[in-house]
Amino acid sequence: MAVNDPAMLPSAFVDAFNAKDLATIDRLFEPEAVRVLRPGVVVTGDGRRRATSSFLALGVPIEISLRHTYVYGDTALLIGDFVIDGTGPDGERVHIEGTATDVARRGPDGLWRYIIDNPPGVEVGAR
Repeated sequence: MAVNDPAMLPSAFVDAFNAKDLATIDRLFEPEAVRVLRPGVVVTGDGRRRATSSFLALGVPIEISLRHTYVYGDTALLIGDFVIDGTGPDGERVHIEGTATDVARRGPDGLWRYIIDNPPGVEVGAR
């Protein structure tokens, strides 16, 4: 899934997430991209993939509403509201929502990829 416009990254992520396609999700990130699990806790590489897999395992679709995209050169800040809401495979209700603040970079191939995935976004927490 090639993304030529940083504002399209969230919709590409939604499509791959809702298809439960971890390989496609992974291609939307630079290899050493980081994911913020909660304020002060960051993972990369296999840790980032495991964190994404745990969200996919919820078996509930995600929706993202992009609020803002700010681009400077080859770097973009994306701010968007997300909701994961539904019934999980175990029959339990799942509801996770927030305002993510993510950073993307345009690579030498002209494609945009996440370099920082921060679902907690503006959540107040540990420093």
